[in-house]
Amino acid sequence: MDETYMKLAIAEAKKAEAIGEVPIGAVIVHDEQVIGTGYNVRETTQKAGTHAELLAIEQANEHVGSWRLEDCILYVTLEPCPMCAGAIVQSRIPRVVYGARDPKAGCVGTLMNLLQEERFNHQAEVTSGVLEEECSALLTNFFANLRKRKKAKKEG
Repeated sequence: MDETYMKLAIAEAKKAEAIGEVPIGAVIVHDEQVIGTGYNVRETTQKAGTHAELLAIEQANEHVGSWRLEDCILYVTLEPCPMCAGAIVQSRIPRVVYGARDPKAGCVGTLMNLLQEERFNHQAEVTSGVLEEECSALLTNFFANLRKRKKAKKEG
């Protein structure tokens, strides 16, 4: 089932890529129903908080009519950053599934693990590496193409 929902998160990431954003997508599932979706729009909005996870959390909050997402699962293509990991803890999401690790900002096991920090009042179960190759390829290809465009622009 995790792969099915991760494919939906990948579809969200592709929406970001289509508008020139870093391709990261997220979906939140409750009782096998998607109740929140999001993809990165930070460059478009010029707002630091418009990460895929935060947008999906906001939509899920509206759907359930509560800030608590206690019976939900978050699927995201890239390991959450510290800001998003904090929002996951604060919204009480009990399980997070992510695809690719983030060596520069990952706070769900790579640099630290905020979701399983026992000093917080809430922890989340974490499953990593779901469709990792596909999630990683989205990012790798996006940044390779971005570098090519910048180089061509410089030379042109």
